Amino acid sequence: MDFHVNASGPVVFWSWPYDLSNGTLPKGGEVISGRITERVVTGDQMKENNSNAVADAVDYKGLPADKSRTGGWVPAALILGIEVCERLSTMGIAVNLVTYLGGTMHVASAEAANMVTDFMGTSFLLSLLGGFLADSFLGRFLTIAIFALLQSLVSCEKANGLQMGLLYLSLYIIALGTGGLKSSVSGFGTDQFDDKDPREKSQMAFFFNRFFFFISIGTLFAVTVLVYIQDNVSRSWAYGICCIAMLLAVLVFLSGTRRYRYKQSSGSPIVHILQVIVAAVRKRKLALPSDVQFMFDNFPENSKIQHTDQFRFLDKAAIIVDGESKCADDDPWKLCPVTRIEEVKMMIRLLPIWATTIMFWTIYAQMITFSVEQATTMQRSIGSFQIPAGSLTVFFVGAILITLAVYDRVIMPLMKKQLGKQGFTNLQRIGIGLALSSIGMVAAALAEMKRLSVAKETVLLHGGATVPISVFFLIPQFLLVGAGEAFIYTGQLDFFIRESPKGMKTMSTGLFLTTLSLGFFLSTFLVSVVKSMTGGGEGGRQGWLGDDINHGRLDCFYGFLAVLSALNLAAFVVCAAWTKPQSSKGEEKLSEIDP
Repeated sequence: MDFHVNASGPVVFWSWPYDLSNGTLPKGGEVISGRITERVVTGDQMKENNSNAVADAVDYKGLPADKSRTGGWVPAALILGIEVCERLSTMGIAVNLVTYLGGTMHVASAEAANMVTDFMGTSFLLSLLGGFLADSFLGRFLTIAIFALLQSLVSCEKANGLQMGLLYLSLYIIALGTGGLKSSVSGFGTDQFDDKDPREKSQMAFFFNRFFFFISIGTLFAVTVLVYIQDNVSRSWAYGICCIAMLLAVLVFLSGTRRYRYKQSSGSPIVHILQVIVAAVRKRKLALPSDVQFMFDNFPENSKIQHTDQFRFLDKAAIIVDGESKCADDDPWKLCPVTRIEEVKMMIRLLPIWATTIMFWTIYAQMITFSVEQATTMQRSIGSFQIPAGSLTVFFVGAILITLAVYDRVIMPLMKKQLGKQGFTNLQRIGIGLALSSIGMVAAALAEMKRLSVAKETVLLHGGATVPISVFFLIPQFLLVGAGEAFIYTGQLDFFIRESPKGMKTMSTGLFLTTLSLGFFLSTFLVSVVKSMTGGGEGGRQGWLGDDINHGRLDCFYGFLAVLSALNLAAFVVCAAWTKPQSSKGEEKLSEIDP
């Protein structure tokens, strides 16, 4: 960058780039990153711009983001809008898919449940792909725009019994769109708040709860209005609404382009992780220095992460041998900075919590599969109105919304006033969610025992299509697991974003979403194993998960899940005790949100 200084006049900057390692800016100057610019800035304007500038963020022109013109709740609301419509689209299809597969396409009960969980599992698994593309190539803004448009183009496809191939194609293109969206939406939303500003940091503390609250609104609309339209009007109309909603959401999202704050990608986190591992393996025979000061670290002082003693093997990647530069990493596959190594350690520390939260989403999967099938066999009338089976999940979504509202408006303010805290920690919220899901499975097992006893006395003995027991017996399991999701989803999202390194926020969000994916896949696996081990036999016994749940023992399956969930909760408590927040040098804290 060439510059001209006039003591009594303005400072003028021309032509990017400028190598800061070989020169300095004049006093009062500023760096304008990544664009060719020509600007005239007075001294007073410079002070004002510096006070309004957001660290590590730029506007849509690539200039330093002005706090007064970018970010905040308005852009965050536009981002929330596209997530609401994504929930509307995905859940509008998924929550009633099991009844469509069973009633229209005559798929067996367990197989229909597995098709739904495979679809949902793939949706969240593909968030890793979306996170990789966002971190490495596209950035969060383009990733959201592209995958939202992709999802909107296929939501209006309709498949009937003769179009199974088209059904699979449509579902998995939607899954691709969902994966790309979810990996970036929450991170891009937090980009709109400056955690160095106390006021905006306080706003960010409420973002995760409100983020989940609004996407639950989308789910609520899906399980009520859309499910009713699917069952009583036309599935084509329902899917058409999903398509139009996604297209409108894309337009609304793009309308905020000038207001968003953008954070530049620092390269592929997967490559960075591999570089550290490869460099450590290459130097595995070397002895570690007695002092960390003798190890390589070329990060700026305010960006360095404090060295930790965990996973010492990885530290060998920072050992400087003869012929290697002490100023720059010419070959990152042989020599990695200490800060880069600590970033990898941070990701490793996420894994125990990651593993112990998978089980919750296996429990969740039952709410949109077997619990919906239970509802189809029970009395669902209120006067002359017949409640669609898929709409029973309104109690599940209602529990989420009520829990979030009470937590946001009552618990958080009360804890801040009495204890000086912003609410439960992210790990505490996860633990509460896991505990509620375990209790929810116990409630589900008891409700199914009651349903089966009535079915044996009526339907199986005298015939008939409906078990004479109210569908409202299922409400406790929906309420408990729904409240659990309100705690665990916000806790997980908060944990994975806060505790991950700066350049790996989108990837860590994708890692969080894989817990949902693996939870659905684990459900598929457990259903297949249980059906195989308990099905068949003499006397026409169908096992726990028979094609007709009135002849099965779904209560035993729920009880099995309750035991697994309780064991998983114990494992989580151990892992949470092992997980400790790490602080870095200077002002930066690893526990801070800085996506």
